[in-house]
Amino acid sequence: MASSNVSSVLVERSPVYYGWVVLSISTLGMAATLPGQTAGISLFIDAFIEDLGLSRSVVSWLYTAATVIGSLALPLAGRLLDRYGPRRVAVALIALLAISCVGMRWVSGWIGVFVGFMCLRGFGQGALSLVNNHAVNLWFERRRGLAVGVLGVGMAGATALFPPLMEMGLQAYGWQTTYLIMGGLLVVIMLPLGALLYRDAPERYGLSPDPPVASPNQEMASGAAPSKTTGAEDAAIRGVRPAVAYRTWTFWLFTGAGVCTAGFGTGLLFHHFSILEEVGVARGRAAQFFVPLGVVTGLLNVGTGWLVDRYPPRLLLAGQLTLFGAMMALLPAVDTTAEVWAYGGVFGVAQGMQGALLGSAYAYYFGRAHHGTIRGLANTVFIGGTAIGPAVLALGPDFLGGFAPILWIVTPIPLVLALAALVGWAMDWDAGVLERGEEG
Repeated sequence: MASSNVSSVLVERSPVYYGWVVLSISTLGMAATLPGQTAGISLFIDAFIEDLGLSRSVVSWLYTAATVIGSLALPLAGRLLDRYGPRRVAVALIALLAISCVGMRWVSGWIGVFVGFMCLRGFGQGALSLVNNHAVNLWFERRRGLAVGVLGVGMAGATALFPPLMEMGLQAYGWQTTYLIMGGLLVVIMLPLGALLYRDAPERYGLSPDPPVASPNQEMASGAAPSKTTGAEDAAIRGVRPAVAYRTWTFWLFTGAGVCTAGFGTGLLFHHFSILEEVGVARGRAAQFFVPLGVVTGLLNVGTGWLVDRYPPRLLLAGQLTLFGAMMALLPAVDTTAEVWAYGGVFGVAQGMQGALLGSAYAYYFGRAHHGTIRGLANTVFIGGTAIGPAVLALGPDFLGGFAPILWIVTPIPLVLALAALVGWAMDWDAGVLERGEEG
């Protein structure tokens, strides 16, 4: 898939390879998705229950339904990305996410909560996250794992920094004003920066993803300046067709892993305060969990990204799923401050690995030509999983007497997927399918 070149003064005059600029704005863009992420929404759940007279189960199911419906547009968002590029799509989504935050100011019942959840999740956690990941995958190949790992730092940093600030806003101004402030920050900061700095595939500007490196000395300096492509072959954006990717074991393995870890991880965050309250942990101490979660997630995003550039993602996925399953099994034993911090750290390891692996695996195995479309379908499936997670875990206190039984029931799921990842890596399934399906 070749692209006609366009001119950009910003790209041409950039003192560094422009992919690093795209990585920077995409990292900030990931932080901007927090109003639609579970870590952000979970802070408002108790306010919705108390002020709007809704039960926890009702809010959980509203969240589930809204997330599923909001994710249905992601395949379309992926196709729009492949057709129009990240810049125009990102600007539109940032504006829509800001409008959604402002609109939460006037929520007064379950319908408003449902529509608000659907917009926040669809535009923020779903589509804008997809844009940021896609933009980085377009500009990096050889260093893709590291770049995607750095991208995850944006979300990790936002998770560590902003929930405590949002909690302060909730206590000082109430949830309506806090949503207005978040919408205003998106308009004032993220919208103009996004319009200025996002760019489409490097081939459109006569560049190649990752400047070519011919020697160790050039390897050290390869990020210092843009490099022009040298021919039609270099300018081709390669990858397998979506229909081929959807027939592979690898696609469904990573998508299933995303359903599992994103779904149950979302459930753990959604019910975080209630799960720890059940074992005697006060709200203030439970809030400390977010600090190690954010810091360790950021570190493991970068660390796992470095590993992805050196080891098969399927092998790393097996380790991440094993850790996640063990964490869920041991969670009901957490009750001291040290254990809360340890839980946040282990969750951060699992989240950081998940972000780097799911962020890079689709381009790693299937190429960049149709990455938006392929990743769009994958996001729809495992964001649907994030919707199911809170509802599944809510079955514990509703029918089983607490969260511990439901956590032990679902623990084998990631462990079985870990075994499947190991078997798939050892057998190297899909190699022939992917080779036959590659196109320029």
